Amino acid sequence: MRISVPLCALCVSVVIVSPLHAHEGEVHAPDAWSIATAISLVLIACLYAIGIRPLWRKAIRPWQATAFALGWASAAAALLSPLDRWSDVLFSAHMAQHEILMLVSAPLMVAGRPYLAALHVLPPLARFARAGELVTGPVTVLVLHAVVLWVWHIPALFEAALHDETIHVIQHLGFFLTAALFWFALLHGRYGRLGYGVGVFYVFLTAMHTEILGALLTFASRVWYPTHAARTAAAGGNAVDDQQLAGVLMWIPFGVVFVFIGLALFAAWLGEAERRVAFTSAGRIARR
Repeated sequence: MRISVPLCALCVSVVIVSPLHAHEGEVHAPDAWSIATAISLVLIACLYAIGIRPLWRKAIRPWQATAFALGWASAAAALLSPLDRWSDVLFSAHMAQHEILMLVSAPLMVAGRPYLAALHVLPPLARFARAGELVTGPVTVLVLHAVVLWVWHIPALFEAALHDETIHVIQHLGFFLTAALFWFALLHGRYGRLGYGVGVFYVFLTAMHTEILGALLTFASRVWYPTHAARTAAAGGNAVDDQQLAGVLMWIPFGVVFVFIGLALFAAWLGEAERRVAFTSAGRIARR
């Protein structure tokens, strides 16, 4: 299937159009990092499109390629649309940007199985398969994602990201990559003999620590990040209200998504347990 040509053409159009941000009636030329981000996204999409051609309808289904495309588009929207410029001013916009990357872009792109496409385009990556298994272990990913999420919300580090675009890019990469590892472990990982039970526990712990962070932001009586507060005030907004909105944006979406996933995994866990009981009972009856 010649999926690579139209997909790459669409991606090139993103490079041409999306880095131009409109704000208060003005059009701003893209900065170096916006251009680098756009080019990186195009390269990722083109490599994926090339890599899935020999795997089409075999290892990668149409719905998986569609999921990847939607995830890629959401990442482009988060990083290259006017939301990116507003994220420099409003903490709530900054939080929305991070939520899109972690809760929309990462799971959709992981569902597209990009690692299979990458192996076809770059076969030497197979040498790191063992290391990949270690990194994507449920416990490792759970701890890594939690540490990255909490550490980057320490005021000193968050402030540094607001003042240095290189640090800001590293922050975004940390959120996205650890979220991608989280979703990979959840969607494609193996939980050993306990099966879905470990998955439920895994989702519960992640939901709990993200909900705590969201609640702390929501109910804080003072601002955590002075730079955001100053920029929000200069734009005519209330810094505390903006921070509380950011906390709600973390609290509610994470809660809804993880409750839904946790319930789905719990139902699958119960179904698996019932199948095992039925299989065991059938075996006992056959031996009589």
